[in-house]
Amino acid sequence: MQTWDTRSIDVEPHQPQVLHTGEEGRTIVINLPAGEELQDHQVHERAWILVVEGEVEIEAADGTAKGGPGFLALTDPKERHEVRAASDARIVLVLAPWPGEGHPSQRNT
Repeated sequence: MQTWDTRSIDVEPHQPQVLHTGEEGRTIVINLPAGEELQDHQVHERAWILVVEGEVEIEAADGTAKGGPGFLALTDPKERHEVRAASDARIVLVLAPWPGEGHPSQRNT
């Protein structure tokens, strides 16, 4: 078993910390300062976005949701979305499966 206290991991803004990577998924902690965002993007994997501290707003094609500590959002693979910090926020991002279909690491070189 591996465990983490995602509130106490030293994570600088703009420098996500990968906690775990394996075929089953990838887990990342991100500090997002107030007013900043993960601009409109999509990932090849299903993405679980868990707010640990602060408050975020997540916008996707089907609407906008806001939440603070304990808030959990799920996006489908390749679903476009934005994550904005309403206040200094710490989020845990879980991408699964890792890497998803079409991920650049899966392309033949």
